[in-house]
Amino acid sequence: MPRRGRELVAGGIYHVVARGVEQRDVFLDDTDRLRFLAILETVVTHLRWSCLTYCLMNNHYHLVLKTPEPDLSLGMRDVNGIYARRFNERYRRVGHLFQDRYRARLITRERHLFATVRYIALNPVRAGICSAPDQWEWSSHRAIIGAVAPGCVAVSELLSQFTGAFGGTPGSNKPYIELVSPS
Repeated sequence: MPRRGRELVAGGIYHVVARGVEQRDVFLDDTDRLRFLAILETVVTHLRWSCLTYCLMNNHYHLVLKTPEPDLSLGMRDVNGIYARRFNERYRRVGHLFQDRYRARLITRERHLFATVRYIALNPVRAGICSAPDQWEWSSHRAIIGAVAPGCVAVSELLSQFTGAFGGTPGSNKPYIELVSPS
């Protein structure tokens, strides 16, 4: 039986993390990052998932995914498996790229979702890569604030999560911006 917070459920929202084996980088350049996002978008579309937010760091990534069916394992097998094969082909290497399959935590409370979204947006700031989330090109933050096209991110679906808790206009990114402002 899965541990609490790890069970797969229809309509579940998950915080997914995967790290490089031995803490090695899994993204060596922008081509790698673009390739990963293309694979993610294909899987999200095929399985009808919603990607609510993401952040690609050098040696790991964070995703918040909503799955209409309990098929997170199936989709993540494809995301990590296809990406690892292409990475290994590109760099003529063999062996594991990721430390584990992936880690996923089921988000069951609104407060947990908001804390996770904030944590992911501020991850590059806390790592010292940039001084504000909008300076990191490899997260969904800039799409959520309307600075770039959304790509695979379900911006309106994420922003709808904020309407009840924060009030305000449906679809407004103001509550999100306030939430992720570094303090």
